[in-house]
Amino acid sequence: MCPPERSGVPTMSHHPPETFLMSTTMTSARPTNLAQLIESGWTSRSVKQELRDNLVQAMKTGDVLFPGVLGYEHSVVPEIINGILAGHDMLFLGEKGQAKSRLMRLMVRFLDEWTPYLDIPKCPVHEDPTAPITREGRMLVKNTDPTDIPIAWWHRDDRYAERLAPGTKFADLIGEIDPAKILSAGASLNTEEALSFGLIPRMHRGLFAMNELPDLDDLVQVGLFNILEERDVQIRGYPVSFDLDVCVLFSANPSTYNRSGKVIPQLKDRIGTTVVTHYPQDRDLGIQITRSQAAEDGVRELEDEHPVLVPRFMAEIVEQMAIEARRSKWVDQASGVSARFSIANYKTMIASARRRAILLSGKGEPTPAVPRISDLAHFHGSAIGKLELDMMGTHQMTEAQVLDAILAKAISVVFEEYVDAHGLGEIAEIFAQGVRVEVGDMLPSDHYMELLKRVPPAWDKAFEINAADDPAVRASCVEFILAGLWSTDRISRGERHGRLEYVI
Repeated sequence: MCPPERSGVPTMSHHPPETFLMSTTMTSARPTNLAQLIESGWTSRSVKQELRDNLVQAMKTGDVLFPGVLGYEHSVVPEIINGILAGHDMLFLGEKGQAKSRLMRLMVRFLDEWTPYLDIPKCPVHEDPTAPITREGRMLVKNTDPTDIPIAWWHRDDRYAERLAPGTKFADLIGEIDPAKILSAGASLNTEEALSFGLIPRMHRGLFAMNELPDLDDLVQVGLFNILEERDVQIRGYPVSFDLDVCVLFSANPSTYNRSGKVIPQLKDRIGTTVVTHYPQDRDLGIQITRSQAAEDGVRELEDEHPVLVPRFMAEIVEQMAIEARRSKWVDQASGVSARFSIANYKTMIASARRRAILLSGKGEPTPAVPRISDLAHFHGSAIGKLELDMMGTHQMTEAQVLDAILAKAISVVFEEYVDAHGLGEIAEIFAQGVRVEVGDMLPSDHYMELLKRVPPAWDKAFEINAADDPAVRASCVEFILAGLWSTDRISRGERHGRLEYVI
């Protein structure tokens, strides 16, 4: 059955009103029958023409084309624009966590906000009012007075569907012969009345995205090839022709897409534009993406009942972990390291600092809370499962050991950027005399001054990073110094009862 009409107009649009012709002319009093629709001046367009027209209008008005996607302005976005202007079906090729799915979903912004269709009960597709593709739709338009042909409206958000390839069958995407229709209605096998439509025919006049294309069975790939080539449907050898109007999008990982035999050559040949995505090209951009996505997910920093102030060096360590993972010989680089690795670890770090502030609020813990290195002790919970290990490179290393090695390397890189090596030897010599310093995520910030009385140079060194007198900031800086000494092999570190102990 055709989806019900939405009531009202969406409260938020990323586009200025002039971007969409339909949103300015059809929202206040939308036509309810075909005669009114024709009288309003509405004209039929293919979905790719619709995408082109609205994209051009958005470019003329200086609209942000893909809001929330950073770092692609001069590389990926121009390729998408070219693909839309060329009227191509597109493949987004890149490793996991490179915003491929997000980009595909954002393409609905270039559809008209509302699109009319024939309001036919039990209709499997949203029929173009003046160019229906089903027999029922054609007969309705041919034999019925336009004033008696009902029109409903389809919102652009509902004109997008996607599917993950693993486990997807031919019937899911293309359709299947429905025995019930044959028995009850006496439909012939080679007629549309015998079919139960799959996702792609049901997205007639919309966008369909197929994620992880190489994981599709060959039979399903052949069905997709037929849709891209002929724009019709063939089921179980019965050719049932439909003039489908759909923009098909794909995503794939290069390591599997380029492997011989994973995608049939005929299907590759019919994909008009390949858009190659990439990871952030510098650490600052990665931090910007991570913080933006964390905020979008509802993780607020200072704008919270229990605010958290993240030092720059802590944000850099979290992002550097992803950079080091993408370089690590222990990680399978063919699968990639998703941006979700950084985002999840960043959110966990903030959550740990906030937990400390809440639990120690009655003991005078200052606000805002400031994340420390010990807050990253909990990052295993957010990182495990987000890396695929290289079985040849890791040998007998566990995933937790690989993660710890990545963290240590990230700390050492950022530490050497912030801290002058002069004086670090003096700190190491004090630890060599048997001094032990225990720190932890639940240790009150004002205790760090007392702890570091035994290592005065470490306390002084922390001022090189941040000269603030706030106890929470000072605690974070002190832990950074200690962790940096550990990661550069100047002192040792052990864990006991959930706390970190630094010794020589």
